[in-house]
Amino acid sequence: MQSFQVDDVVFGAGNLSFILGPCVVESMKHAMFMATSIKEICDRVGVGFVYKSSFDKANRSSIESFRGQGMEFGLEVLAQVKADVGVPVITDIHEPWQVEKTAEVADILQIPAFLCRQTDLLIEAAKSGRAVNVKKGQFLAPWDAKNIVDKLSAAGCEKILLTERGASFGYNNLVVDLRSFPIMRSFGVPVVFDVTHSLQLPGGLGKATGGQAQYIEDFARAGVACGVEAVFMEVHHNPAIAPSDGPNQLPLDRLEKLLSKLKQIHELINEN
Repeated sequence: MQSFQVDDVVFGAGNLSFILGPCVVESMKHAMFMATSIKEICDRVGVGFVYKSSFDKANRSSIESFRGQGMEFGLEVLAQVKADVGVPVITDIHEPWQVEKTAEVADILQIPAFLCRQTDLLIEAAKSGRAVNVKKGQFLAPWDAKNIVDKLSAAGCEKILLTERGASFGYNNLVVDLRSFPIMRSFGVPVVFDVTHSLQLPGGLGKATGGQAQYIEDFARAGVACGVEAVFMEVHHNPAIAPSDGPNQLPLDRLEKLLSKLKQIHELINEN
């Protein structure tokens, strides 16, 4: 399997790494607090993580939904997080023209699930030289994600992550098919389990997305037991006031205990 390093975080090669942070960039103060707090927790547990936050949420449920404070501000915040906290960062891109500017800051470019088949976006991201994480669309079978890997590889990308985030199951619901983990791992790239987005209830609140954060720990344990290389979780100090995806974000005060448990599970399944 392909493995690669982003700063001091290794994806693959028998490691369990994490992508953690609030859904959207809210403010400089909030980002610095969250990044610092998460880093302190990860250092205590002894796991590597990439800080995640989006400068724009372009596919919100409603025109009234909070999308973020824009690309320029969001990248400025993420650059400051990198410089002051000393962690790599990942953020979403939605259009090819965003790649060049975002790649100046982000260590990993993330392709949202709804855009996983946008060939021009994938190719432009691949050409950036950055690692690329593509979330498998809610509409896509895991075996069809091989085409994503092929597109990125053909454009020269050597650092590829595939992320499972659930499949549409009727209206306003998602389900995770555990077969997707070994299937996507068979493509030779590290697989990430996006636990918190897999617990969304898309559009479930009418003009906003609902979620079932009470199941985060259960889902995360299952994914690690299935052998994923990384776990993605959106984390917030107070999800009740989060402007985006609050119902499915993990409260910060539950993070350390969960990371410790996931590390133990990973070590157990990797024993000789």
